[in-house]
Amino acid sequence: MSAVGGHAQWPHLFQPGSVDAPVLLMLHGTGGDEQQISALAAALDPNAAVLAPRGRVQENGMNRWFRRLSEGVFDTDDVIRRADELAGFLVWARDHYELGDRPLVAIGFSNGANIAIATALLHPETVPRVVAFSGMHPLDRVASSAQPVAGSELAASALLLLNGRSDPMAPLSSVQKLVMLLEARGARVQQELRPGGHGIAETDVAAAVAWLRALA
Repeated sequence: MSAVGGHAQWPHLFQPGSVDAPVLLMLHGTGGDEQQISALAAALDPNAAVLAPRGRVQENGMNRWFRRLSEGVFDTDDVIRRADELAGFLVWARDHYELGDRPLVAIGFSNGANIAIATALLHPETVPRVVAFSGMHPLDRVASSAQPVAGSELAASALLLLNGRSDPMAPLSSVQKLVMLLEARGARVQQELRPGGHGIAETDVAAAVAWLRALA
């Protein structure tokens, strides 16, 4: 993990929650922010701590987590760089907020889901658990190469992938490739598919709540 300075200046929201509850790392989608995504945390676990940083990439004035070359085509070098930065921020936050060994679960929507998955692939010791709403494979272009993702050991990782079957922004083919990669690396993967496209449905939230309770 590369050392990245200025973590204290990274815009983010923190709510301590109950000391015996997990930490929910809330990661917004394109155009969102830390305030918007943090509202979802209460529906998932009202007792949890909330850590919600803001994506630091700008695209036409919208917050994002990493650059993309076009719709659905990611700048994978930037994905890796930004995942490194996020992992560094989490190490800082765990120390700064005295989180000790409280379990952390990344909760991401769309672009936030993709950076959560990328960080889980590249830094499983920092992000071992992910709930991904409308996410896809963030490192598809490097999955078969000698990139760090190919050597990641994910036996201690658990991910819940929640997707619409007809989502043009997170194609099912990409999601299925992701599932195959995660399982090949030893991760525990639960996939839930629903009718419809991009977004967070009530059934998605209910599945996430049940998954988090089972994890606890």
